[in-house]
Amino acid sequence: MNPLLKHRTLTAAILDQLRKAILDGTYPAGAQLRQDALAATFKVSRIPIREALFQLDAEGLVRFVPQKGAVVAALSAEEIDDVFELRRLLEPRLLARSIPALDSDDFTRLDALHAEMVTATAANDLGRWGQINADFHMALYARAGLPRSLTIVHGLLQTSDRYTRVHLSDVAGMGIVGMQRAVSEHATLAALSRAGASAAACAFLDQHIRTVHDDLLRELERSQREAMT
Repeated sequence: MNPLLKHRTLTAAILDQLRKAILDGTYPAGAQLRQDALAATFKVSRIPIREALFQLDAEGLVRFVPQKGAVVAALSAEEIDDVFELRRLLEPRLLARSIPALDSDDFTRLDALHAEMVTATAANDLGRWGQINADFHMALYARAGLPRSLTIVHGLLQTSDRYTRVHLSDVAGMGIVGMQRAVSEHATLAALSRAGASAAACAFLDQHIRTVHDDLLRELERSQREAMT
């Protein structure tokens, strides 16, 4: 294998493992990610570790703090606003561009992803559910012909996944309600897209993203109040 390709593949594998560990809470907010310790864990040099951490910083999952290095980013209202307002700007635009070009193979994939989401919801599998959710959105926008915007949205969806997992893992069964609502809304998005109802689909998508945004802000406010009591 080409040494450069091998290096990139190694960095990508480490990035994937670190991202998953942050998303599932193995590394909670505020945890310090020491490059030497991670290099020892992965049995690699610090170079691919450093590159993976830089990418996580770009995704908003990690922050570099003076005297501490890489630290898992805290959940904040400002970050939620930034991520979800960007999503509302970019995703309806992508969907409007994509709908006219979606074909039968695309809708077959959307149907398969929706079925997987139903299964993940029934199993309360948050990790799998989050990945399917991102895959479903990206499949909707696959024919937009805007690769730069798609790359940005893919990153935003990964960041959203962390917040969504916090919300869906709450107590009193509200998480499963949120998952079931999303499953229903995704079915509506697919149906509107299949019908070629671009304006209605984009408006529904905007509301879909806004609802999650509002829910997350309420959940963050609730958790902050509880932390103060």
